[in-house]
Amino acid sequence: MTRAIKLYGAERCHKTQYYKRFFEQRNLNYKFLDVEENSDSANELRNLYSNRKLNFPTITINTKKLRNPSEKELLKWLDK
Repeated sequence: MTRAIKLYGAERCHKTQYYKRFFEQRNLNYKFLDVEENSDSANELRNLYSNRKLNFPTITINTKKLRNPSEKELLKWLDK
């Protein structure tokens, strides 16, 4: 099964960098969307939350939304 992984974050954010390394070390394909550099990415992230805030890092795996997940939680959703 193919999963669509998106990472909404910012280059300057250490948690965003953590998740980038997490995916790269596991050879997982993901799309990084910099919400500070790209207004379309920022709007896409705002649309995930009813309060329209830039809550990053946020990871989406297919339709599942994870806000700053622990490694254990992230692995659980990647295994589904």
